[in-house]
Amino acid sequence: MTIPSTISRRGLLRGFAVTLTAAFTSAWLREAKADANGTLTVALSDNPLTCDPINMASHDSQILSQTIWENLTEFTIDGELRPQLAKTLPTISGDKLTYSFELRDDVYFQNGQKLTAEDVKYSFEYMLDPANKAGRRPVFNRLSHVEVDSPTKLRVILKEPFSPWVYFQTKHMGIWPAGSREKYGDDYFKRSPKGLGTGVGIFEEWRPNDYVSFVRNPNYWQKGKPAWERLVVRIVPEDASRVAYLLSGQADIIGAPPPRDFARLRTRPHIQGETRATFGGWSVFLMNNARPPFDDVNFRKAMAHAIDRKTICERIYYGLVEQSGIPAPASSWWYDKQADESVAYDPDKARYHLKKSKYADEPTFDLMTSSVPYLLDAKDCVVFLQAELAKIGITVNLQTADTAVVQAAFAQGNYTAMYRNIMSPGEPTYFITQAFTPNQYMSKVSNYTNPKIDAMLKVIFAENDLKNAKPAFTDLMRLLADESPFVWIGYFNATNLWRDRVENFKPSRGLTINVHDVALS
Repeated sequence: MTIPSTISRRGLLRGFAVTLTAAFTSAWLREAKADANGTLTVALSDNPLTCDPINMASHDSQILSQTIWENLTEFTIDGELRPQLAKTLPTISGDKLTYSFELRDDVYFQNGQKLTAEDVKYSFEYMLDPANKAGRRPVFNRLSHVEVDSPTKLRVILKEPFSPWVYFQTKHMGIWPAGSREKYGDDYFKRSPKGLGTGVGIFEEWRPNDYVSFVRNPNYWQKGKPAWERLVVRIVPEDASRVAYLLSGQADIIGAPPPRDFARLRTRPHIQGETRATFGGWSVFLMNNARPPFDDVNFRKAMAHAIDRKTICERIYYGLVEQSGIPAPASSWWYDKQADESVAYDPDKARYHLKKSKYADEPTFDLMTSSVPYLLDAKDCVVFLQAELAKIGITVNLQTADTAVVQAAFAQGNYTAMYRNIMSPGEPTYFITQAFTPNQYMSKVSNYTNPKIDAMLKVIFAENDLKNAKPAFTDLMRLLADESPFVWIGYFNATNLWRDRVENFKPSRGLTINVHDVALS
């Protein structure tokens, strides 16, 4: 399916009217307005598939798992690592293989059971067991096991140095009661995990394609939190509908606001908005390096030079994406200017590399993207990419599909090219490890490996202060620029709009909407 490059104003308004009418005639909305009885309502563009953190596929919907589950450490909305269920950050052994934690002594699961080190051991070792087929197990596959020293003291034992793992827990892990997986089963954790977390919200109800709701955890260990009584996460794929919900007061916070409308909407009465840089959001042209024409490095280099990132970031995403041609935002400490400049927009260089490639004669490929926004709407961007590549003689066939179809193709490597906005925990090695090393969640996305990358990452993983690994990051950025296994457009911001009755909220640098501190006036 070819995406139209323009949509008529009349067609847009007609679609807006249809979705708005559907929204306002819903019986649910009449019964659960955003401003009723301390209910906080969040509208997402993406349809969640699970509440289970170790099997989460979509970043946006991690609001579900992060409301229910907690971890030893957390990655805060300001992009900082801090203890959560642990009293302090871990003590690390000299060989970088043992991380010692002491748990808080005042944490209870939502079913009233006290948290102990045995629960942590059980949770990690369940996730690490290949028999349980946890989707996020590869993220932690350098962990070996957990040893318990007392009800509040434990040690996480690694197979090899792997400093980033403590950053990844917020997104891809959770602590649940010992024995609970066998007692309740996978489906319970996926769709109705009532009482099994330690987080601010207790699961209440899931209505597929409509909403997921939670009630306040009255015994949450952080006293006074949450300040809401009920959280409702609405699934609203259409941009116009999410905006309508916000403006009408039927939603308090919305994700993925339309970039072209964001600046205007944040000035509307009773509406606030903010956009914050992230260190984990790739706006990226993904290429399956095992398929023609992307099995040719010169063709990939032609792609890297053919894309006008500045126009995309400034005129399509209206400044909500920070331009970068490498997997490092220009504002980050691991950014390398030389590497970025080596893949700068240059149509002449693009034609040069295209001519050197084995696909110089009328090349064509299919480019897939989601039919509904995920984090940022990519449809205008792919139309622009199609036009830009046509200028150097590359024909792009645009294909759109439902998010679930796109996600399956992404994970299985069942595609040729794909444009996506994807989000990591905000730690610089995460996506590089996932995409370009073997046996990871995203290994089939790129189908690209390089022993030099493995060697550079080994140096980086041995440093618990990652800034000390800057020379290795520099080498890594230059290698990825030279090989161009993907074409990076930039790093997108965390951007939200919310009503002025919402207090103590700001977009998270980890992107997932965090409502732990939110109060309603």
